[in-house]
Amino acid sequence: MIPIDGLPVLTAAEMRAAERAAMVGDVTEATLTDRAGEAIAQAVARLAAGREILVLCGPGNNGGDGYITATLLLRQGLSVRVAASEPPRSDGARRAAALWEGPVEALDRVDPAPVVVDAIFGTGLSRPPATMVQDALSRLGSAAWLRIAVDFPTGVATDTGQALGEVPRFDVTLALGAVKPSHLLQPAASLMGQVRLLDIGVAVGSQVRVLQRPSLPEPDATSHKYSRGMVAVVAGSMSGASELAALAALRAGAGYVLHLASGGANGPAAPHAIVRRDYTAEALAEDRIGAVVIGPGLGRDDDALARLEAALGSGRPLVIDGDALRLVKVEALAAHDGPKILTPHGGEFTHLFGEVTDDKLTATRRAADRSGAIVVHKGADTVIAAPDGRAILCPEASPWLSTAGTGDVLAGAIGAMLAAGLEPLAAAEAGVWLHAQAARACGKAFIADDLADALSAVRG
Repeated sequence: MIPIDGLPVLTAAEMRAAERAAMVGDVTEATLTDRAGEAIAQAVARLAAGREILVLCGPGNNGGDGYITATLLLRQGLSVRVAASEPPRSDGARRAAALWEGPVEALDRVDPAPVVVDAIFGTGLSRPPATMVQDALSRLGSAAWLRIAVDFPTGVATDTGQALGEVPRFDVTLALGAVKPSHLLQPAASLMGQVRLLDIGVAVGSQVRVLQRPSLPEPDATSHKYSRGMVAVVAGSMSGASELAALAALRAGAGYVLHLASGGANGPAAPHAIVRRDYTAEALAEDRIGAVVIGPGLGRDDDALARLEAALGSGRPLVIDGDALRLVKVEALAAHDGPKILTPHGGEFTHLFGEVTDDKLTATRRAADRSGAIVVHKGADTVIAAPDGRAILCPEASPWLSTAGTGDVLAGAIGAMLAAGLEPLAAAEAGVWLHAQAARACGKAFIADDLADALSAVRG
């Protein structure tokens, strides 16, 4: 079982193509089924720890994987039963079912077991399973000590993150051959439990991958405050939000943070390491500024619009968040030549790019292409996309991030990474990773100030 950090993400169609490409010489579909069954059996045997196992098989290839798994577990001397939703229909499933030497029980009447392995439907499901299947999964899952899904829990669409019908929560999902979008997209991702990859000997590659621990910029003996990165945060009518972004930029590792607000900063404030000056458009012309963060607490009046236009005209690398996402036009973004990163939550994304009518990954990649910007589409299933088609899917974030100001902290952290010289997609990934790690370090019921402070500790 392989952790999925940094691994390629394939759609159902891409996975089918990869499997076809792998079937050369003496490698057949049966070979891949046998490899999958062997890998699943090894994982299940380890996880079950000697408890009785009930393998639930469907009529297709996912069911075939289940029959092979059950056969191999039985040969190891483990207590295994098999139940089927219906007889096997594909050639592969029939071949696999013929290897099972025990009885096959009816799914709707089978008794529960401590360990349930769901191999009913996997990749490629496009409609809700029959009510009998949903009811049986709910009954058997609720009685089990451990619930394991093969490739996907039955009832999950492969590419969109949709749950088709009622899908119980699983403890472990064993992805076969490659990670797929719904392993990370909500609401499906919340039903997966821990997702682990099983290698079945299929070569895979993709422009989309899972978030991984980044290589963070580190100072050395020659470093100084400007080489570590200078971030300018443009304030507006709600300076608390921009102060949070400025604090986060410092805590994430920036060497110099300039907070530009009307009236300076309304007097001295902590931390005193933030440099506070009156806002002027000319202040953005400072050559040493490596990133401008604009949007947190900016407001939406004429003065806010003028500040946004000045930032767009400065040529500096930009992180655009919050109110600025309500003011900016996509055409203006595309016309800006410098690096730019947008950090919309769902409502801001819809305002700027329209309703998501397909899935979050596709919509975010389309938005990045249209705007010429890196788009960090925030949420429990944050998606990061670049104009060239590259994209990063992020594991489920802490639900305690649902508090005011945490988005401002993210903008500041990304600004620090951008100012430090990371290319825009890498800067966005590093900021999102730091943000998620800081949330974990904070635990429960934290506030945005705590989150910003925690960024320093998770740099280690």
